[in-house]
Amino acid sequence: MSGFEIVPVRDKRGLHQFIEFPYSLYCGDPYWVPQLRIAQKELFDQHKHPFYAHAEMQCFLALRDSRPIGRVAAILDRNYSEFHQEQAGFFGFFECVDEQEVATALLGAARKWLVERGAEVIRGPVNPSTNYECAVLVEGFDSSPKVMMSYNPAYYDALIQGAGLRKAKDLYAYLAPTEGAPMERFLRVADRSSKANEVLIRPIHMDRFEEEVERVWKVYNSAWSRNWGFVPVTRDEFLFMAHDMKAILEPGFVLLGEVRGKVVGFALGLPDVNQALKHADGRLFPLGLLKILYHKRSIRSLRVLVLGVVEEYRTAGVAAGFYAELFRHAVRLGYRDCEASWILEDNTLMNRSAEALGGKRYKTYRIYEWN
Repeated sequence: MSGFEIVPVRDKRGLHQFIEFPYSLYCGDPYWVPQLRIAQKELFDQHKHPFYAHAEMQCFLALRDSRPIGRVAAILDRNYSEFHQEQAGFFGFFECVDEQEVATALLGAARKWLVERGAEVIRGPVNPSTNYECAVLVEGFDSSPKVMMSYNPAYYDALIQGAGLRKAKDLYAYLAPTEGAPMERFLRVADRSSKANEVLIRPIHMDRFEEEVERVWKVYNSAWSRNWGFVPVTRDEFLFMAHDMKAILEPGFVLLGEVRGKVVGFALGLPDVNQALKHADGRLFPLGLLKILYHKRSIRSLRVLVLGVVEEYRTAGVAAGFYAELFRHAVRLGYRDCEASWILEDNTLMNRSAEALGGKRYKTYRIYEWN
């Protein structure tokens, strides 16, 4: 079916249509989790969100008879280009009906905008960078995504490749039961290393939240700097994200690794609040907040989304200590399973660690590129 136009988002009405489109596209999908509209509006506020202090974004809509049938954003992140010494651009927030012509036109509009501004390679989707939700789900459509993981129809992979993009990298998600997890090896390594290397694993001090976040921020940018797709996070952006997460943090899942008082590693697990958000239909009021609070009590899944150690201490057993304490605490609180995500397909050490914990790879996500 033809008869559509691609238009740039220039005003509040267009941005409203852009934000609202997924809520109609996924209506009736039992696995989609509608994110809170208030959070989505905050993410797209280019005047207030700290991401845009080092980036710019242009959104596009595909319209048929003035109604959205697709969307995409073109993103230039100066921090990424400077760090990698690469003229890169990104596309993100891609959503589309199952029509190749529409997808090709949308992605083509994003590509044109980026190339006109100097991009030589284009990757995505990132929403709006790899520090947020990113990638297209290509395997594992039989369950809802965990917190801060993406979800999409199965036809997206064909649409994106049909528009001329190719796989850049796959990202894996592992699911492991917490009860009965084979922790013996990790416990031995953690106990031995804590003595030999004076490693202390401790939960975050919530009464000194901002000070703790500052210390973690420095470790984050160091520990992940060699990862494919890494984008340095500014202090303001890191603090902004931390404050956004604060309401759902469980201190026992936010761990710092210290050696003689120096923070050398960080692990972050989040209760899968998607299990509660699913019932709110993206709105806090009039009943959404009550529904979230009610269903939050029954959350029994955890997502470990960050676990890293600075290079100097990667053989000191800090990671083993993180795994051991995260699983111990999950069992204490009655959590049934834990997702480790996302892990790069070629990160052999982390993939093996997830499998050693009893994890089974159950979802695969993909980032694509033009070059």
